[in-house]
Amino acid sequence: MRIGMIGSGALGLYYGSMLQRSGQDVHFLLRRDYHAIQQNGLQICSCNGDFHLPQVSGYQTPEEIGQVDLVIVGLKTISNHHLIELVSPLLGTNTAILTLQNGLGNEELLADAFGAEHVLGGVAFLCSNRGEPGTVHHLGEGKIRLGEFAGGLSQRGRNLAEMFRVAGVPCDAVSDLRRARWEKLVWNIPFNGLSALLEKDVTDILNHPSSKELVRELMFEVIAGANAQDLEEPIAGPEFSQQLITFTENMDHYRPSMMIDREEGLPLELEAIYAIPLQQAQAVGIKMAKIEMLHTLLDFSEAYIPR
Repeated sequence: MRIGMIGSGALGLYYGSMLQRSGQDVHFLLRRDYHAIQQNGLQICSCNGDFHLPQVSGYQTPEEIGQVDLVIVGLKTISNHHLIELVSPLLGTNTAILTLQNGLGNEELLADAFGAEHVLGGVAFLCSNRGEPGTVHHLGEGKIRLGEFAGGLSQRGRNLAEMFRVAGVPCDAVSDLRRARWEKLVWNIPFNGLSALLEKDVTDILNHPSSKELVRELMFEVIAGANAQDLEEPIAGPEFSQQLITFTENMDHYRPSMMIDREEGLPLELEAIYAIPLQQAQAVGIKMAKIEMLHTLLDFSEAYIPR
């Protein structure tokens, strides 16, 4: 399969490298890593074993990539105002678009531009960071859950899940993408926001009893907002939140993406991870007061970050 990777950060480079290593024909849209990867290839330092790709098909414009069978979007949502122009040159009549971006609203943006029949979404449970140019550090996890934007469990979704599994990436196709999106937010909203605001990693946050309780309360608010969204099955609040907390306790001093973005003076993904979920919850009569306060504090603090 000919694959175009739009958004070659830690997520895009890791998943793209896994797919290329398995034999897929992957083409990366590169920015800051372009020259390093052209000269030295792509290095993955992984908890599952390091590997190096000496030759990588990298490009500086989407027009150079041309039409592909599958577009994978790993772009940060803060760049979504460029998303349509980046994806358009890669599309053919039957091209599928799989967005692995955080938060809500990404599939809708693509569906409005290209038609819902082209669009799938996925949630990635990946612990990875970029190192020096041309290097990605895979610290743990990596599972993907993907599904059709239009809903239902399709053969296309099953085939893409199998493609990732063959590449060594655990992947499931799901029939309710909306539920999978909200499940990821149950983790993203508390840990990304608190780590960026407090400048503390997940271990520090969970080791402090009051902040650990705040994590749980934020999770309960996300679950309440999720369960009002006409999901196929509700999310079980206490059980699911405890599962995520236990999971995170094993992430030794992991720094979420928003913490890294704040440290590097980069904009935070507040629209997709906070504003749109708050709007969708409010639209069905659910007020997420603590999340609204967290969003307000993050938005306020953004104004004081030098860029």
